[in-house]
Amino acid sequence: MTHNTPSRIRLTDGDVQDRKPALWWGDDGKLFRIFEFGSYMRGVAFAVRVAELAEAQDHHPDITINYKKVKVNYYTHDAGGVTEFDLRGAEAVNGLFASPSEPEDAQAAQPDPNAGES
Repeated sequence: MTHNTPSRIRLTDGDVQDRKPALWWGDDGKLFRIFEFGSYMRGVAFAVRVAELAEAQDHHPDITINYKKVKVNYYTHDAGGVTEFDLRGAEAVNGLFASPSEPEDAQAAQPDPNAGES
């Protein structure tokens, strides 16, 4: 039986690199993007919107607020890496960021791939 639901099977690192949404980074079985805002409160508001999206999708990324930067990190724990659910979640977060309700001074930060997780 075929249905149009994402799979919870771990993708290979090559698949993640080939299929990751624009401005997302794949590293060590995780998929992340750092968003930068003009103020702390705008970053917090964006993080809340991501959390609401995650609740609606029933798939929850790690969200880290670091002053004016918000890092969204997708990883499917029971699969041990990135799955189709993570790719779809990342695409949806890109849509939230690009939506007209987002502050004009929001911009994507360039992550340092060598930076450690906090």
